[in-house]
Amino acid sequence: MIRKKITKKIIKKGKYFYRLSTCYLRVLPDFLIVGAQKCGTSSLYRNLVKHPSVIPAFVKEVHFFDNSRNFQRGVGWYKAHFPFLLYKYYSTHICKNDFLTGEASPFYMFHPHAPKRISERLPGVKIIILLRNPVDRAYSHYYHEVEKKRETLSFEDAIKMEGERLQGEFDKIIKDENYTSLNYNCYAYLLRGIYVDQLKRVYNYFNKSQVLILKSEDFFKDSQAAIEKVLQFLGLPGWQPKNFKKANVGSYPKMNSATRNWLLNYFEPHNHKLYEYLGINFSWNK
Repeated sequence: MIRKKITKKIIKKGKYFYRLSTCYLRVLPDFLIVGAQKCGTSSLYRNLVKHPSVIPAFVKEVHFFDNSRNFQRGVGWYKAHFPFLLYKYYSTHICKNDFLTGEASPFYMFHPHAPKRISERLPGVKIIILLRNPVDRAYSHYYHEVEKKRETLSFEDAIKMEGERLQGEFDKIIKDENYTSLNYNCYAYLLRGIYVDQLKRVYNYFNKSQVLILKSEDFFKDSQAAIEKVLQFLGLPGWQPKNFKKANVGSYPKMNSATRNWLLNYFEPHNHKLYEYLGINFSWNK
């Protein structure tokens, strides 16, 4: 058993160093799914890459633009996660097929420096965003942290403590691009659901024609219709996955009704600003 584990680690490292040594022969992504977390990004990505013209990255979440350590490794490190240029040439010129590749790191939308970093290195990239009722997003996020054993408080205590946990963290990240905040990443149950501020950062660096926003509830209700929108946005022909599978399906207790009402009231003004900004009413009122 130990020998097998060691062998697997050696093989994994070997593959990594091979990709890194050939990074200059690889492509950069055509699209990014940038968020929001717990809004269906995994389900969308894992089904989208089943399309015959969409080639996945070696990992779904590369975390290049939101992780200072990875970002400092340079674009070569990032390119090591994507297919060969030769593969793209063969697909497009020999087989006459479309060829797109991309990744899905849902922290990109929330990280204050990520949109600028993306625009500087991938100015023509297509951005895909899923937005979910922030009340449900927060609850799913909470149980995600519980599962990861990073959260020990009750949900009610966690949202009450959020202000204290995040105090000063955003300002530190703004002042120092290399500053990493576990609290900002893990415990922003409410802040991550204030979408309008995050979208404004995205639109500061990208044209509206480069950004597709999907309502998560619509995606969950009619996945095929949502995928068709994505394919049209990416310029790919229509296609239907044989077996659509939802990813990261959580199972947790029903939210306390009083807590839900409190959250609905909390998010109401922020949602209203979002609706006005986008000209879309997502009807997250229950």
